[in-house]
Amino acid sequence: MNRLATTTVTALPDVSAAVVSFVGGLVIALALIWAVWFGIRTRRREPGPPAPEEQPKLPDSGPVREVQEVREPEEMPKTDDNRHRLTPHQLKHQSSRPSDDQHRPRWSGDSG
Repeated sequence: MNRLATTTVTALPDVSAAVVSFVGGLVIALALIWAVWFGIRTRRREPGPPAPEEQPKLPDSGPVREVQEVREPEEMPKTDDNRHRLTPHQLKHQSSRPSDDQHRPRWSGDSG
């Protein structure tokens, strides 16, 4: 009798572990099904791709090219008491001007 009781007691944790694993897998599977359903539903509400006539067109002057030029540095404005630095919102909009010398500085082989 002692042998039968031991078998029953040890079989119970195996069954509960199997039930917990099955329920956990079922929860994960249901979560994945819900995520796919939610994604499909969200995708259906999004606008479709633009029609060919709605695509951007090139300007009549042709494609816009990149312009590279050397600009003159601007002097950093100073505060009245020279103790505090200016923050970006305190700076006035200043645009730099093109430099007279458009030759870009290059690294020499001996420096750097």
